[in-house]
Amino acid sequence: PKPGTEEQGPVEAISTNADGVQLSEYLPSLAGQMDKAALVRSLSSTQGAHEQGNYFMHSSYTPRGTIQHPGMGAWLHKLDGRTNRTLPASVRIGGSNRGSGAGFLESKFAPLVINNPKDGLKNSHRRSDMSEKEFSDHLMLANAFDKEFHRRYNHKKVRAYTDMYQDAIRLMKSEDLKAFDLDKESKNTREEYGDHSFGQGCLLARRLIENDVRFVEVNLGGWDTHSNNFDSVSQRAAVLDQGVASLLRDLERRGLLDETLVVVATEFGRTPRINQNDGRDHFPKAFSGMLAGAGIKGGQAYGITDETGSNVTENRVRVPDFNATIGAALGLPLDQVVYSPSKRPFTVADKGRPIPALLA
Repeated sequence: PKPGTEEQGPVEAISTNADGVQLSEYLPSLAGQMDKAALVRSLSSTQGAHEQGNYFMHSSYTPRGTIQHPGMGAWLHKLDGRTNRTLPASVRIGGSNRGSGAGFLESKFAPLVINNPKDGLKNSHRRSDMSEKEFSDHLMLANAFDKEFHRRYNHKKVRAYTDMYQDAIRLMKSEDLKAFDLDKESKNTREEYGDHSFGQGCLLARRLIENDVRFVEVNLGGWDTHSNNFDSVSQRAAVLDQGVASLLRDLERRGLLDETLVVVATEFGRTPRINQNDGRDHFPKAFSGMLAGAGIKGGQAYGITDETGSNVTENRVRVPDFNATIGAALGLPLDQVVYSPSKRPFTVADKGRPIPALLA
């Protein structure tokens, strides 16, 4: 916040439960959770368009026409494996696949996508008019038809389809399927998170983490405020504030926050200067992110921008550095090289290095 400046606009800054750390008045619930979190106020990106910025933030690499880079969930699965052998290692709730997919890794490292958290995992139950025996017979018949094809084309991509079907069938028959069912939660808990897709997505994320899913991403769009910025942001921030603050409280109550890293990130910032339409435009030079929970030294704001918020003046954090800090907090081997099918070497966060001051 830049109190008293033209750039701040009509939004007030409020104190938090972390000494010297302020937030927007739009985030009152998160203000009570800042002792657990580190704000990064000096993020800087080279990508100022939506698709490119989203891709860069997710993957640490700029888009290239010849290759797709893995997202953090795929890296985590590849380098550190699955904990629950039935549930997927990575789940994405809402949003697009701009840099958050498997990239050049095998398709088994791609996230399971859920569009609406309230619907749970669709098409995950055997049809009511089909018996278990009929279902098994159908599978046997399909496998018989496929056998010769699999023998003749014993390739990685072909095997990936077989693995996907086997994983799906294993999940259909597992007790772990209930992790996707929000109806198992009390009315009070569901209301705490908020009756909107983002809040319920955060609740679903907590349920999945409880059941040893390694990586969950929950998306909240609607921040492209080229006009009417303050009304729009106040509404979106209220949703963000309720969902993330509830998630942090809930994880802490259940003893999970010390082993769960919570990240709030965006593709780029918005212009400090308010435009003629009472809006803010794309601004990748300086913006903010948040890290909380496992591996993070909370109660601090890291990085400084100038008096207008236009330029980073201290502790600039590049996008790959931010992602390397995430990787370090997760215990990932940042220097381990993985080769693409074209034999090109890649690492988790490109050439990014973790920020020691943010790590506990």
